[in-house]
Amino acid sequence: MPYLRKATAKREHAMLRKPEEERRAELIAATIREIGTTGTLNVTTSQIAKSAGVSPGLAFHYFRDKEGLLLAAMRSILSEYSADVRAALKDAQTPDDRLAAIARASFGMTSFRRAAISAWVNFYALSLRSEPARRLLYVYQRRLHSNLVDALRPKVGERAPDVARRIAGLIDGLYLRYALDTQSIRHPDATLREPDGTEGSDHVLRAIAAECTEIHENDDLSIESVDPDPMAPLAGPQE
Repeated sequence: MPYLRKATAKREHAMLRKPEEERRAELIAATIREIGTTGTLNVTTSQIAKSAGVSPGLAFHYFRDKEGLLLAAMRSILSEYSADVRAALKDAQTPDDRLAAIARASFGMTSFRRAAISAWVNFYALSLRSEPARRLLYVYQRRLHSNLVDALRPKVGERAPDVARRIAGLIDGLYLRYALDTQSIRHPDATLREPDGTEGSDHVLRAIAAECTEIHENDDLSIESVDPDPMAPLAGPQE
């Protein structure tokens, strides 16, 4: 045991010599990794610290408590997703290109790696009891909605917000479905261990095409008078 204590102290000393941002990033990566491994938020700060090779005290020093670590991990995943969307949209020239970019980024390898899928699903659960988590989730929903509306407006005009809300719901629903059915998201090449999100993005693009076709063929479809709240449910619960 003295050897283990010395090894831990040595790793901590090495970590303390790193820039603070790098130390924080390693603890955040360990948080996502542990959530991905266990499939739950019921990981302890001690587990996360051990995965990062430091003591729980150092984790508390940077993030105050476990929820602080979880929120930091959530921000990290959302930032990576946003960066993927921005990069995909950068070279998109047409509305169809932009829609394809959003769909592909939503199921791209950064957001669709196994640990990130588990973390995303658990962050939804966290948002039910954490107001800061709920605000972060709202930012994600609002950005997705805005990006979809911008790409859809040239295709369906003032109906874009309604369509965007349904497509965003489909993206989140498919993501949850894949999170619960990991066998269906394995890449055909069995040597690749991470899931492949191509099927998910293809489903989204087919749904967009169907929505646009239906709108063009039925001009009398109703239109919401205001831009709908992207976080509002598409239908209320049954009485």
